[in-house]
Amino acid sequence: MSTPRIGVVLRPELPPEDLAELAAFADQLGIDEAWIWEDCFLSGGVAVAAQILASTKTMALGIGVLPTPMRNSAIAAMEIAAIARVHPGRLRVGFGHGVQSWMKQIGAKAQSPLTLLREQFTAVGRLLRGETVTVSGRYVNLDDVILRWPPAAVPPLLIGATGPKTLALSGEVADGTILSGGTTPDGVRRALGHIAAQDHEVIVYLVCAFGRDSRKRAVAEVVSAEGDSPEEAVAVGTAADVAAAVRRWLDAGATTVVLQPTADEPDIREFIRTVAQDVQPLLP
Repeated sequence: MSTPRIGVVLRPELPPEDLAELAAFADQLGIDEAWIWEDCFLSGGVAVAAQILASTKTMALGIGVLPTPMRNSAIAAMEIAAIARVHPGRLRVGFGHGVQSWMKQIGAKAQSPLTLLREQFTAVGRLLRGETVTVSGRYVNLDDVILRWPPAAVPPLLIGATGPKTLALSGEVADGTILSGGTTPDGVRRALGHIAAQDHEVIVYLVCAFGRDSRKRAVAEVVSAEGDSPEEAVAVGTAADVAAAVRRWLDAGATTVVLQPTADEPDIREFIRTVAQDVQPLLP
């Protein structure tokens, strides 16, 4: 298992040109990794990922997650392969069901999201490994498809999951699982029980805020699952308070904790600076 890592979320509510600039700032300060996600109808995750990696030198980047209903498996593999070849060793990619209301809105809602996720995830992985793929599934159909430019090393492929069935699928087929903001340390432990896999990465988004009104802002953003209190699902206060909170998630089994600013964060550059210079040094 890799050394625990700390990341920051670059929220898609910001324009893509700002995301690239903020990523460069985070890279200069020594942030371990940045994470983005793809929401309808903001910036495309793959395009933003390519821009961020081109704007940075050493920082890793995670895409968590790409909604599978929005993509053809061959195109997804082609795009991931291109980024992985240009920026080897710096990318992790997550796949998920997508927000079902949005998937319906664009005419892409699957009758069985779990089947679609399994079929697409499996096909993309095989294509990235350089295999010639022929499959006839419920959703994914490929006939003698092979990538001309597969990556030298396949980036870690992850699944964003909340429910028991998707967590179990992730443990079966993925390199790691992404848990959403609102997951408590106990929620991490429960998820690991469903994942039931060895040497499996667990990335968790942790809603975070600094300053006097930090708890109020963070709790207002969190909707916790399975009866957990929102108060137990946030990291707030001083840098030392946040570092202590991160340790609780690491102790619960997370391998990467990604600090997620609130949607109303008043100064995202200061948030990134605080994580890099005040929180990271207090952690392993």
